[in-house]
Amino acid sequence: MVRAAALVLRRERRRAALSITFLGPRRMRELNAHWKGAPRPTDVLAFPLAQPGALTGDIYICRAVAAREARTRRIPLAQELRRLVVHGVLHVLGYEHPEGAERTGSPMWRRQERYVKALR
Repeated sequence: MVRAAALVLRRERRRAALSITFLGPRRMRELNAHWKGAPRPTDVLAFPLAQPGALTGDIYICRAVAAREARTRRIPLAQELRRLVVHGVLHVLGYEHPEGAERTGSPMWRRQERYVKALR
């Protein structure tokens, strides 16, 4: 996972202090309800943190949700986890995407998929 985060930061020509935390579905549901108003577990949440003079951020990943997504997409869990790390780092760097069907066609998603492909 460190390799995925490092690749994004290097290619984006940015420096950041990041934490990546893996959570169970119950805790992820709590965080998602509190911060996003959605009382269900999600795959990834990312929070840029205000630190004077430094870009920092926290990324939370739910392995159980990632495993379900990997099965649905018929890809290895490791690939989905890399995708979520890349996704989280991009959010910390300020990238956003629309919700719904437009999500996978967004510039952020296309950028994310280029990085995921580079990690294979």
